[in-house]
Formats: sequence, structure tokens, C-alpha cells
Amino acid sequence: MFAYYLELALRSLKRSPGLTALMVLAIGFGVAASMTSWSVFRAVSGDPIPWKSAQLFVPQIDNWGPNGRNPNGDPPSAMDYADATTLMRDHRAKRQSAMYQISPSIVPAGAGKHPINVSGHAVYGEFFPMLDTPFQYGSGWGASDDANRAQVTVISSKLNQKLFGGTNSVGRSVSIEGRDYRVVGVLNDWNPQPRFYDVVNSGGFNSQSDDVFLPFQTAIQAAIPNDGNTNCNAVPKESGFIGLQQSECVWIAYLAELDDAAAVAAYRDYLQGYAREQQQAGRFGWAPNNRLRDLRAWLDDQHVVPRDTKVSLLVALGLLLVCLVNTIGLLLAKFLRRSGEIGVRRALGATRKAIYLQFLTEAGMVGVAGGGLGLALTCAGVAGVGWVLPKDIASLARLDVSLLVLTLLVAVLATMLAGLYPTWRASRVQPAWQLKSN
Repeated sequence: MFAYYLELALRSLKRSPGLTALMVLAIGFGVAASMTSWSVFRAVSGDPIPWKSAQLFVPQIDNWGPNGRNPNGDPPSAMDYADATTLMRDHRAKRQSAMYQISPSIVPAGAGKHPINVSGHAVYGEFFPMLDTPFQYGSGWGASDDANRAQVTVISSKLNQKLFGGTNSVGRSVSIEGRDYRVVGVLNDWNPQPRFYDVVNSGGFNSQSDDVFLPFQTAIQAAIPNDGNTNCNAVPKESGFIGLQQSECVWIAYLAELDDAAAVAAYRDYLQGYAREQQQAGRFGWAPNNRLRDLRAWLDDQHVVPRDTKVSLLVALGLLLVCLVNTIGLLLAKFLRRSGEIGVRRALGATRKAIYLQFLTEAGMVGVAGGGLGLALTCAGVAGVGWVLPKDIASLARLDVSLLVLTLLVAVLATMLAGLYPTWRASRVQPAWQLKSN
């Protein structure tokens, strides 16, 4: 019977090509708008490290007091040098790392080559196993390198290609800001979006990956300045990078790995105890006001998902709803116009279920056609989303099999839902009335 219903649906659609085209266009445009917006929203709101995000936490210490808190009463998003280095020294987490953004220049080996400006971070060695960073060659450095301020570095595969032609460069030297650093590891392609490990400086999204990582204290000793955000509640007593380290200015991001609820509770108690110690020492003149959020809560708190993407998704879903309402009206007009045909079929013995299945099949065919158009328009929408959204955000939108399948499914299911009421009305046609009137 399904083949028979398909044949009837095709005949019906061919009899009114204009109406059919309107329904297909409505479904196609509505689905394409919603799926294009969904592709962007999915990319920016996804968990950047789903297998471990519940174990990664961002501590915040209130070193500014009531006058420096945001409207929610939260402390600064970053740390100053004194707090960050003390937390690293006390080491109450399984793994942890303070970090700040750097932008050093690298001089390639060989005469006549110009320096290369790269972006990167100064971190502790635990940064790499804590974030499960993928390595192409070698690995990160150890705790002894951090303690001894060793001149070692981890570079990206892109920088490795520029400097060494992509070969295994572990053990070779790289000149960074006039000093030689030994390469201990080369990362695979790694640029998580959002850049969860340093939201403070990246804002969450950055199409440019980090090319170089240096030991935190090595970078401090070499006076490699902070290239990220620096926020101060008072002018530092001494100028320059040394003055920044001695001030209450916040410029250091921090991440800690805590395995379970007990570890989280213990770390939270430690932060409270540390703040009380600073209060008793006279540095803080206010009660402890710390925060310890897991990664997902931290990303939400920092509003990493841009408001534009949320608004565009809601607008697109609204457009899809309007298109579905229009489709309901068109299907209702189309089906009720065939009341005479329905009456004859019912008089010849067709059940209401048969009528229902016939017209739902027709609605489904409209959905398939609208889905085909929606697929083409979604491809065009994803390719052109950079015209309406920032490039760093738009570049994250991807066409994949799951998106294409979802587009087709949404088109068919939406049209089937839109066809429920018109089909129900068609199945309720009274054959006696139709035969008498015709």
C-alpha cells in the first residue's frame, strides 16, 4: 500500500506545482536557517575536553576586596603573581598550572632569516598531562625542569614545520628572545575551541594556535613580558615587569585537576585557609571570598558562548516555526480542496486510517523535497556564516555527516508534524455529505 500512497502523493503534488513549490521553499529555508545557526551554536557551546572537564577546576582568590568585585560579588577572574606562585608551591591538587600569555620572537637557524613572532604560554610541566595534550614527538618537561628553571620548550607542529621542515626536532635548539632553548616536545595539531585553559586572555576563541610553551619560572627569569590582559586596582609601585610581579594586578590564569568530590572539598578548604592567612597577615582587609568552579561552570560564568550565536539560533528557530505554520495552512487548504476525492474513497471502503496514511505520505514527500533544498541551503549558509559573525566564531562551523543527516531528519519530521492537523481534518470528511453535494 505504501507504493500506492506514494503514487497518489506524486499525482497530487504534480496537480498543483505552485503550491507544492511554496511548501518546499518554506520548509527548505526554515530548516536551513535553523541548521546553519545550530552548526555554529554546537561548535561554540560544546565541551572542549568532555572526558576530563568534570575534573578540571579554576580557583579564584579575592585579592582586591569589595571594591574590585563584579556585580555578582565574584573575585577577579585571574590571579596575581604572589597568589599563583604560592598555590603552585603548596601544590594541593593532583596536577595544576599557573600560566600567562607570551608573544616572543624566534630567530630561525641560518644566515639571513628574519625573526618570527609567535604566540604561546608560559606554563608548568604538569600543564601537558593535565590537559592530555597530543604529542607528535617527545613530551613535556618534568618538575625538576620547573624547579631548575631549565631552558626547554615545547613547540607546535606548525612551528616545527617552519623551523625544522617537520622532522623530529627533539633535542635541537631554538633561539627565543636571544636565548637558546632545547626542544623537548612537538605537539600534534592542537588548538581546542574554546581555548578553555586561558579564557581570561583568549576570550574563549582564537583561530591562531599556541606555537611555543616555556616553563613558567624560566619565562619570568628571562623577563618575557605578559602579552595577555593585565588588570590592576592600583598603579604598581614599581614600573616594568618586576613591578607587575610585586603588585596586586591580576594577569595569570590558573587550572587545577581534582579527581573527586573529596579532593574538591579539600582544595576549597585550602583556598579558604589561605585567604584567612592573608587576612591575618594584614594583606586582605576583608573576609575570604574565593571561588572554585569546574570547567563547564567556569565557561558559563565567563559567558564564553557569544550572545550573538544564541540570539541567531532563537531567531532561526522562530523562522522555522513560522515556516511550519505556513506549511500547515497550505497543506490544510490543499487537503480540504480534495474533500470530494476523499468522500469517494471513503464510500468505496477506504478507512480513516488509510486516508490518514495517504496524506501523511504526501506531507512526508514535501518534507523530503524541502530537506533536499535545506541541505543545499545549509551548505551555503555554513560557508557564508562569516558575513554575519566574527571570523573566529564562524570558522568553527563545520559541515559533517551528522549535520546533514540531522537537517534531513528535521525537515521530514517537521513536515510530518505540520501535516498532522490537516491530515486529521481530511480523515474526518463525511462521505455522505460529499456524495450528496457532488
